[in-house]
Amino acid sequence: QVQLVESGGGLVQPGGSLRLSCLASGGGFSNSSMGWYRQATGRQREMVAIITSGGLTDYVTSVKGRFTISRDNAKNTVYLQMNSLKPDDTAIYYCRHETFRSWGQGTQVTVSS
Repeated sequence: QVQLVESGGGLVQPGGSLRLSCLASGGGFSNSSMGWYRQATGRQREMVAIITSGGLTDYVTSVKGRFTISRDNAKNTVYLQMNSLKPDDTAIYYCRHETFRSWGQGTQVTVSS
């Protein structure tokens, strides 16, 4: 089974940027789509961005133009570059291995002045 470890979360002011990373171990990374999801307090978990093994991407409407998902198969890592952050982006962010349906432990992102 694959293990996923997210990092890069933190506290940032509105308009700021963060880059999240998700390191996968255990194999099966390069052949799988990878996703970033988030869950805010009191809300359901939602898909934020997804990238296929071939590099095709998709985003939830609310982050289009602000967030960019990318992957480095040599490093078994998927990234989420988040720009122009808003308070509504505050959530725990999780990465997911879409083939094995495995989740990381999550990393907290807080956007506040």
